[in-house]
Amino acid sequence: MGTKLRSGSRAVEVASVQERAARAASGFKSLGIGKGDVVAVYLRNDFPFFEASVAAGLCGAYNTPVNWHYTPEEARYIFSNSGAKAIVIHADLYRGIESALPADVPVFVVETPPEICAAYGLDPAQGSLPEGTTEWGAWLEGFDPVAAPPDEPPGSMIYTSGTTGHPKGVRRNPPTAEEAVVWQEIVGKVMGFNANVASPEASVTVVTGPMYHSAPNAYGLFALRYGANIILQPRFDSEELLQMIERERVTHLHMVPTMFVRLLKLPDEVKAKYDLSSLRFVVHAAAPCPVHVKQAMIEWWGPVIYEYYGGTETGAVVFCDSEEWLAHPGTVGKAFNGADIRVLDDDGKELSQGATGEIVCRMHTIPDFTYHGDDEKRRRSEKSGLIALGDIGYLDDDGFLYLCDRAKDMVISGGVNIYPAEIEAELHKMPGVEDCAVFGIPNEEFGEALCAVVQRRTGADIGEDDVRAFLRERVAGFKVPRTVEFKTELPREDSGKIFKRKLREPYWEAAGRQI
Repeated sequence: MGTKLRSGSRAVEVASVQERAARAASGFKSLGIGKGDVVAVYLRNDFPFFEASVAAGLCGAYNTPVNWHYTPEEARYIFSNSGAKAIVIHADLYRGIESALPADVPVFVVETPPEICAAYGLDPAQGSLPEGTTEWGAWLEGFDPVAAPPDEPPGSMIYTSGTTGHPKGVRRNPPTAEEAVVWQEIVGKVMGFNANVASPEASVTVVTGPMYHSAPNAYGLFALRYGANIILQPRFDSEELLQMIERERVTHLHMVPTMFVRLLKLPDEVKAKYDLSSLRFVVHAAAPCPVHVKQAMIEWWGPVIYEYYGGTETGAVVFCDSEEWLAHPGTVGKAFNGADIRVLDDDGKELSQGATGEIVCRMHTIPDFTYHGDDEKRRRSEKSGLIALGDIGYLDDDGFLYLCDRAKDMVISGGVNIYPAEIEAELHKMPGVEDCAVFGIPNEEFGEALCAVVQRRTGADIGEDDVRAFLRERVAGFKVPRTVEFKTELPREDSGKIFKRKLREPYWEAAGRQI
């Protein structure tokens, strides 16, 4: 039997997904979709996400996954800016943005499956096919599989969420044969899908994050290409993941630090009751991971945890295993061969080891990129011939890279740089704190002041003074937030990551300023 793709109680052979993708590719070609074109994928993690993405590549086209949290206006912009020549969308999402769908672009609708409806509290009727629409599966079954595959598929054109203005599509140039080999080797190492870790048949992974994001997108599609067994978790849930690991003998995972935090907050008796011995390769990225969090995860899961850093524009540029991390606590890794990483000051001058500044980097062995339709932004992203990804950090004497925070999250208060990630890491240690977000808000005297929004654990009785007192014992006085707010729930992405922008915006709007 071949490897499988599973979601809820449904399962399908990976070979069947590939065959359906080949049929859909013939259908796309019949619509005139070809090299360099775009197919927009407006889907949650579901089998058709893989089918539509692979089908686009078989035509030589880009797949563009769209963040389905978008408002109709935001979605309309992506459809228009990308020049999408077809849209594949879940039925419930179709109903939410129908007004934004271009009249002259073919739209194929996927019935929203029961496990996704249940995960998001949807009435099953919302997941049914809207009247007058074209059903994805029925449409593609009308075509024979595409005959000859093209050159290396161009991959996904991911839209980055810039700090100002509209997001921009990152379009990687088609790789040369040599670049394709190097690219696949790097991705295979980063994702753990290579001969040194496990064979495809023995590999079982859970896709835990939404595939409209760059890293889960690359991870899920590479796992399919590798031929691994893939389980789709409709929405991240800590204990459910532990259940899946034990039941399905999961070997590989791609995660973000927020997931680690939520796993570690499970009661000890819950964490102890699941057999996690099948895990071989757990890789994480996307944000700084507090040292105490990663230390606890390695102690719990063993030395199977790996880390990388990079961006949609650059791909992974550094990597480390558990042993390297334990020798350099807090690092996100050391440069791959072919990677150039530097830390610059405000004037663009390279800083020495240990000095904190803006991280710029580049992989010289993989295809370069452009911002779709915005050559000027592409030029602005370069500093010293490298790409600025918006992160602040430093390199140690051994060449290991450390992240402090996102540049846009850094708070400058009275001329002093403050990194909210450091304060959040301490707050996560506080009894009674379920989660938190720290950010800058307008302040007449200092320009910016710190604000902390805290989600209490169930039954916890902590107040503003408790939070400040806890932090005063652990960080300098100027890092203690002046404003402390409590919320029952924090706005989150499906990965569990907090939508910090939604918390920050009201303060800046009230001051008549944009962020």
